[in-house]
Amino acid sequence: MSRLALRFGAPLALAALTALALTGCTGQAQPGSTATTGAGAGGAITITASDTACDLSATTAQAGTLTFRFTNTGSKVNEFYLYAAGDRIVTEAENITPGLSREIKVEVTEAGTYTVACKPGMSGDGIRTQLTVTGTAPKGSSDAKLTTAVAAYTKYVESETDELVEETGEFVAAVKQGDVAKAKALYPKARMPWEEIEPVADAFGDLDHRIDGREAVLATGAKFTGFHRLERDLWKTGLQPDSGAVADQLLADVKQIAAKAETVEPEALSIAGGVDALLDEVATTKVTGEEERYSHTDLWDVKGNVVGSQQALAALRPVIGERAPELLKALDARFVALTTLLDSHRAGDGYRLYTQLTPADVGALTVALDALSQEVAKVPGVVGAP
Repeated sequence: MSRLALRFGAPLALAALTALALTGCTGQAQPGSTATTGAGAGGAITITASDTACDLSATTAQAGTLTFRFTNTGSKVNEFYLYAAGDRIVTEAENITPGLSREIKVEVTEAGTYTVACKPGMSGDGIRTQLTVTGTAPKGSSDAKLTTAVAAYTKYVESETDELVEETGEFVAAVKQGDVAKAKALYPKARMPWEEIEPVADAFGDLDHRIDGREAVLATGAKFTGFHRLERDLWKTGLQPDSGAVADQLLADVKQIAAKAETVEPEALSIAGGVDALLDEVATTKVTGEEERYSHTDLWDVKGNVVGSQQALAALRPVIGERAPELLKALDARFVALTTLLDSHRAGDGYRLYTQLTPADVGALTVALDALSQEVAKVPGVVGAP
């Protein structure tokens, strides 16, 4: 399949690929949560999150498929994280708005002490509680077709990261040459492969934040680097004395991504959860124009995320088709509808700027994304069913 087809409307039915949403980051625990200590094995662990608390119904569980039912009873948007040792993120769910409930399923195959964190306001280290997992469980899927698809997705990620290095190299060269017009033209093209692998981007730990962090990271004391720092330099402030150094670091970080892509080991349930979280983020933040606040090339990002999500969920087709054929039909229909809508905003070899969209345009995209997200949210339950 040509790369152009992958980017501009390859149907879900034609793909046989997959993704994993495992990530790594660091943080310090904060007190303030309460929990019971009953066994969590075999049943869902409910999490009631407010602006000041993160209450778990159980703090022990047996290895295997863990189910968390997260309800935000507070006034702030919240996030859920499950950390392994060293604050490696096992799974996460972002942008859980007040009053919303989310079900998160994840494969945890090894015993140990894990950490559940709620992040009211989506900032800081969160309100944390330890979760003890006992026993062990088989890792990966015994489904030969799914195993083959997972291997195919690994190749897909490797291919996309190779292109990411190539496209970023051209973009960085233009920045360092001071060719602002060329750099602006190359910026969304360089970001496209990154957006396509975003279901697995968090697996790259701090590199994710260095490459794709937005200006808000300054409030946390972190450095503002990567694509969005250069976006600001190109569209708002003008190139700065250190823009060349920032560009060099971006390329170096992207090359590390390409090297690390070979070590990603997908699992079916993490695939489903990763795509669910990504599309929820697209529906609640990226469609608002928040991502590309200076360049307004948001539709490129949305398209990349949609294509990446298609490739990820395609790996699960054998399971979804057997267990929930009507859901598979709905997913296909929702992807086609959203792709058709996005393609109506094509301009040349790319997309219209976000500032050129009317409120009606944004509303239509939001409705289509919400409709897709609602169907994708059912996939983890299907994949994780006994």
